Parts: sequence; structure tokens; C-alpha cells
Amino acid sequence: MTSPVRLALLGCGTVGSDVVRLLHEQSADLAARIGAPLEIAGIAVRRLGRDRGDLPVDPALFTTDPLGLIKRDDVDVVVEVVGGIEPARTWLVEALRAGKSVVTANKALLAEDGATLHDAAAEGGADLYYEASVAGAIPLLRPLRESLHGDRINRVTGIVNGTTNFILSAMDATGAGFAEALEEATELGYAEADPTADVEGFDAAAKAAILASLAFHTRVTAADVHREGITEVTAADVASAKAMGCTIKLLCIAARGADAAGRETVSVRVHPAMIPLTHPLASVGDAFNAVFVEAEAAGQLMFYGRGAGGAPTASAVLGDVVAVARNRLAGVHAASESAYADLPVRPMGEALTRYHISLDVADRPGVLEAVAGVFARHEVSIATVRQGPAGGGPDAELVIVTHVAPDAALAATVGELRGLDIVRSVTSVLRVEGGA
Repeated sequence: MTSPVRLALLGCGTVGSDVVRLLHEQSADLAARIGAPLEIAGIAVRRLGRDRGDLPVDPALFTTDPLGLIKRDDVDVVVEVVGGIEPARTWLVEALRAGKSVVTANKALLAEDGATLHDAAAEGGADLYYEASVAGAIPLLRPLRESLHGDRINRVTGIVNGTTNFILSAMDATGAGFAEALEEATELGYAEADPTADVEGFDAAAKAAILASLAFHTRVTAADVHREGITEVTAADVASAKAMGCTIKLLCIAARGADAAGRETVSVRVHPAMIPLTHPLASVGDAFNAVFVEAEAAGQLMFYGRGAGGAPTASAVLGDVVAVARNRLAGVHAASESAYADLPVRPMGEALTRYHISLDVADRPGVLEAVAGVFARHEVSIATVRQGPAGGGPDAELVIVTHVAPDAALAATVGELRGLDIVRSVTSVLRVEGGA
């Protein structure tokens, strides 16, 4: 075998610790697969004195100087599992420009400023791999940028946040409200003490930007993604979805299509939606992730597995480490980025979707005609209407599901409905995806 490939590990938390353990436990197999052993040159941490249990690593390898570690001549590959925008961006740009390959799990940085990293990789002739940034151990990003590189991907629909999927699955299974399901997720360790990034859709939006960038050969940032969380989903919404033969999931949806002027564009959004129980994503429960890809030649593809956790994420990190180490030994590097298409991002108002709308209305003649007139004025076609009592009193409930229409027209319809005297309240609005 040749000389070792030496790694600088930035971060030694849950994921970093599992990277160290897997490097130790699988050292012989990894060396055989690469053609050279992997060695840890150093580990950058915030606190040197922290108890790290029985981690199989020499304490002398720890340092609080990540830039100094990156700049060392004996470092070949930098592995970053710290997260956040800065100082991670500074560290990785330094490494890439110096020709040192980077493996990162940093979805937030890639979604906000992946262009800077890709440009630095091209400048330094280095590899930038980030399989672990989306969907944990699920082999997803490499198939998009390599296996399907000869195909045309038209749509990517995914469940990419385990916390929200656990919460919605619990609401569906038990009839609990959002607060109760979130409390259970927190007790079981699926939700952070501050769950905002998950339940408000920020985490999923970052992943959606990465997926869209790869699928459509276009630079998409988190700021381009329309984002809604699940905090407004109620037990009544879940029950209504069940009555329709649907379930509710927080979906990331990236689609290629033409805008009103006929130009090819991409639409990228994250929001809760009803999907029929026959859809492949409907059965994805607990904290699992799944991504459904629709390509012209390959057809429909499904990627499923655990999307988070130390060991699954570390598995994806090591897969990338093996790839960049092999490239280094062969004297080659992968293409930094494929963004040749440079498609404009279509605003959310132009996205085509369907709405499920629940209205509390006055129970008197002419109400349905007045409501239908609002839909007609905005050129939104109604697919189904269900009417029932609103829980006592002089009111009734109308549940309306539309046909596909631009989101702006649907939103304007709801806005006008809220102003009608006969509409006591709009009790629920949810998008419907995956059906005719």
C-alpha cells in the first residue's frame, strides 16, 4: 500500500465521534477499498477537556485551532461536521483553495452559499463531497449527480426531516394535536430542545435547495425555497385527510416546468400537504426519510432509510471519504459542480397545486352558490364539496378540494372567502399533492 491518506476532522460531537469509531473499527476494510490506510492527522474541537468516553483516539490529536490544522502540510482531506455558516465557510474555502478535498455534512452552508465552496474547489482542483448533508445514510446525492447524470430529472418529492415526519406520523396514529406529538418527539430524542429549524421547515428547505441544485443543474439557495412549517397542522386536519384517504406529510418538492411565458424554470417549495395513501411516500413513518425521483428515462425511483443520527450520517461521511481518497491516489478529482442550466426559480404563486379548504359557514340557502362564485372568479375549478354540521348552532362546515391551479389563484380565492359575510371562518387550508 501507498502512504496513508491523512484526515483533519473538524468537530467531534455525535457525528464526529461516530466517524472516529467507524474509522477505527473498519480500518482494514477501508484501507483495502482505497488502496491506502486512512489516518487522523488531528481533530478540531471547541473544548479540549471534554469527556469523550472511550473514543478510540489519541488525546494528543485534539486541537482548538482548526485553521492551523487545515493548513498543515500532512493533511490531505478535511472532514467537517461542525455545521453553521461561519466559521465553517472560512475553514472549507481555505482547504479547497489549497487543493485539499473536503467532505462535509453542512446542509445550511451548502444551501446558503454552496457556490463559494464549489468555486473554491474548482480553483484548488479539489473534491467537494456532501452526501451526508441530505437524508443521512440514504445514498441520494451521488445518484443524482452521477448515476442519473445522463437522464433528465423532472421532479423530486421528499420527506427529508425525521422530526416532523415523526410528529405527523404520531398525530395520524393517535389523533393527538401538534403540541402533544411534539412533546412526545422531544421526550424520545427526535426533537431538539429548540425545534424551530425542524418544525418551521428551515432544515427541509436547506435540503430542498441542495436537491434542486443537483437535479436541475442550477444554483438554488435556501432563500429561493418557499417554506412553511407544520405548527398550524391540527388534529382536525389529520382527521379530514383520513376521510379523504390521505395522510399529511411535510414535503420538499422541486419541479421543472414552464412559466407563463413558456420559459423553462424550476419551482422549489417546502410545506405540509395531503398525499393519497397510495402514494409511495404515504407509508414512510416514524423518523424515516424518503425521496421520490421522477426522471424521463429512468422513470420513478424511491430512496428510503434513516435520515439522521450519528451512525447513519457517519456512514455517509465515510462513503465520501473513500471516494475522495481514491480520487487523490489516482491523481484525479470529480467535477466541482454542474450548474450549466442556470434555470430561473419560479415564484410560489406560479406553482401548480391543489387546495383542501375547510370553511365554517352560515347554514342558509345560497351559501354554496356564493362560495362557488368566488372560486369561479379566480378561475379555480372545484373537484369535490362535502357539507356537514359545524358542531352545533346555526353554522355548517364546507370542505372543498380544488383541481390543480396556480398557487396565487388559490391563495386569492381563500383571501376573498375570508371576507364573505356568510363565511364565519376559514378553519383549514392545506395543499394536496400526488393525486389527479
